Amino acid sequence: MAPPTPLAIATSSLQRLVKEEISYEKELKGQEARLEKIIATKDQDENAEYQLKQEVQKLTPIQRAAIQETKNVFPPLRERIKDALQRLQDQVEDGESNGADEAEITKAKEVIESAKEASRS
Repeated sequence: MAPPTPLAIATSSLQRLVKEEISYEKELKGQEARLEKIIATKDQDENAEYQLKQEVQKLTPIQRAAIQETKNVFPPLRERIKDALQRLQDQVEDGESNGADEAEITKAKEVIESAKEASRS
């Protein structure tokens, strides 16, 4: 089997980074939802407040730290996505001018579009 082409490597790299960003976004939403649930439960039920007080005091700082750590991942990740996107666009241009496999070029263009869509949302 032939080694992957630079175009295929750049395509896979961008795909992986976009999936990673989506995964972190889901994780962040889940962490924020759990934190909100604990805080809302504490505020709604006076009797549960005593039981949740210790749990909230223990979990809330930890969860807030986890949320902040997840948020801190985004700026460097988005920078890596931007760089990978540029590299892939350059590889597509090189591939088109050098007669690269049409299937690889098509896949690369699809990945470029999906990465652009993901960055808009």
